[in-house]
Amino acid sequence: MNLDFSFNAELLIIHIVIYSFIFFIFLKIRRKIIDKRLVESVTSFDRGTESERGLILGLIKKGFPASSIFHDLYVKKSDGKFSQVDLVIATKQGIIVVEVKSASGWIYGSANQTNWTKTLAYGKIKHRFYNPIKQNINHIKALKETSKQFENIPFFSVIAFFGDCELKKIDYVPRDTYVTSAHRIFEALDIITKNNEPAPYYDKFEVINILKNAVQNGENDMIINKHKNDIEDMLGTNRILK
Repeated sequence: MNLDFSFNAELLIIHIVIYSFIFFIFLKIRRKIIDKRLVESVTSFDRGTESERGLILGLIKKGFPASSIFHDLYVKKSDGKFSQVDLVIATKQGIIVVEVKSASGWIYGSANQTNWTKTLAYGKIKHRFYNPIKQNINHIKALKETSKQFENIPFFSVIAFFGDCELKKIDYVPRDTYVTSAHRIFEALDIITKNNEPAPYYDKFEVINILKNAVQNGENDMIINKHKNDIEDMLGTNRILK
């Protein structure tokens, strides 16, 4: 009898372990499905980067309405070209424009420099990239050109670095601009939303329509290709013949 009881107890433990594992997998799959639906309430998985979509998911879980988040916008400028914006959040306090950067290494930069530097291998390898503060200033300028209403609406710039990187030395960050690592981006957003008065919107529907149209531009292959060609022409990469 003792042997049978021991066998039954061991079998029960095995069943508990198996069912617990199955339940854990079920919860994990369910969570992925829920998260996917949350992201898809704002954007599709074939647009932007994984970091951008992860940020969108985080924003929704932090309480930002999906209807206030706009991803992968192509804003038409006065010269007919387009400015591609990673993320825009329409808040009571104004428009938050987010530039998402994926990087590794140490990051060095100043607001008045044309290029910033990221270093790897303890400074032995250096790469330069265009100043993201200036880049986002251009994005905000393009957005402001789309409506006279934006002349009186505050704009806030957030540069968010994702990946295995460290903001080693960043100087002269302008007012209403925040440079942050991924794990502190919500701290920056809290500062913006809690320390500023409500913005003087007089036509919120116009704002939403402008941002929605910019998102829809990102579904147009002609606009996307034009933007890529304009960037190549600006950088001169299409004039390098090897």
